[in-house]
Amino acid sequence: MREVISTPEAPSSPFYSQGVKSGDHIHISGLVGVDVRTGEPAGSSIQEQTRQALVNCRAVLAAAGATLDDVVEVGILLSDPADFPGMNEEYRTWFPTDPPARYAAKLGAVIPGVLISIRMTAYTGGGASHPPTE
Repeated sequence: MREVISTPEAPSSPFYSQGVKSGDHIHISGLVGVDVRTGEPAGSSIQEQTRQALVNCRAVLAAAGATLDDVVEVGILLSDPADFPGMNEEYRTWFPTDPPARYAAKLGAVIPGVLISIRMTAYTGGGASHPPTE
């Protein structure tokens, strides 16, 4: 079963779904640091745009009934790899302990003014783990 997640609180496009829920998994598309109220990047620094991209991801998670605590993987694409330390500076405030798995790579698309794109996968299933059966 596949459910498209949509909220006016995050950037949208006719070319992708903001999120898709499949069972207990929620997949959040790569969202940029654009403020939906203005339609412009949230600032010129990597910290400002990282913060806004995470705000946008959190809004889609909330629309799907999840929180940042449910996130199991984060993918980060940077337009300039030299922004990695600045991105980490803001990112660590959002996941201060026991952060999700993460990767970072160079953003291939050139989008004027956009410094970062962040995607997430969350899992809301919970439940006790079961030992393997023989």
